[in-house]
Amino acid sequence: MAQLKSSLKNMLISLTVIPLIAAAALGGVYQMTKEPIELAQKEKQNSAIKEVLKDKTAKIGKEVEITLDGKPFPYIIFPAQKDGKLVGAAIQTYTMDGYAGRIDVMVGVDAEGTISNYTILSSGETPGLGSKLADWFKTERNNQSINGKNPEKNKFSVKKDGGDFDAITASTISSRAFLGSIQSAFDAFKKYKEQK
Repeated sequence: MAQLKSSLKNMLISLTVIPLIAAAALGGVYQMTKEPIELAQKEKQNSAIKEVLKDKTAKIGKEVEITLDGKPFPYIIFPAQKDGKLVGAAIQTYTMDGYAGRIDVMVGVDAEGTISNYTILSSGETPGLGSKLADWFKTERNNQSINGKNPEKNKFSVKKDGGDFDAITASTISSRAFLGSIQSAFDAFKKYKEQK
């Protein structure tokens, strides 16, 4: 194969054609994977909703977005009803204050706002430390579990800050962020109930 002569024209052709081919290939891959990724995310969300709700037989209503002052993204409320009455909700909450940035959580509450369960949807927290969020605040030991607690009656912050819960050892930043996200979820749920 003959080598192309180095000229301005050949360099411009190369710098135009190669990125266009790469962009077309990336666009094609994106289109092929977009729908399966969205379906997987929706399935993960549905599974999380079922996991966190106390009443597994309740009917999940249409999702409602609630915005809170000073928060960049809305909270998503999935109201749960039984016999036409609100029995709780699953709330997709988040915090931007994790040690490694954003943490997304699905938390379940009953009609009064008492926490029934939670699951971590996504987190980039440090493996072995902040990643313990998935189980730490469910453990019935000392002052760890948030299940059965209500943010109106309990202070959802770490003991170091005057709160009611033990932080994950060597992971206070992640613990603060997580508990703050649960408090925000409760605040969003309270606002949802006021708007009903």
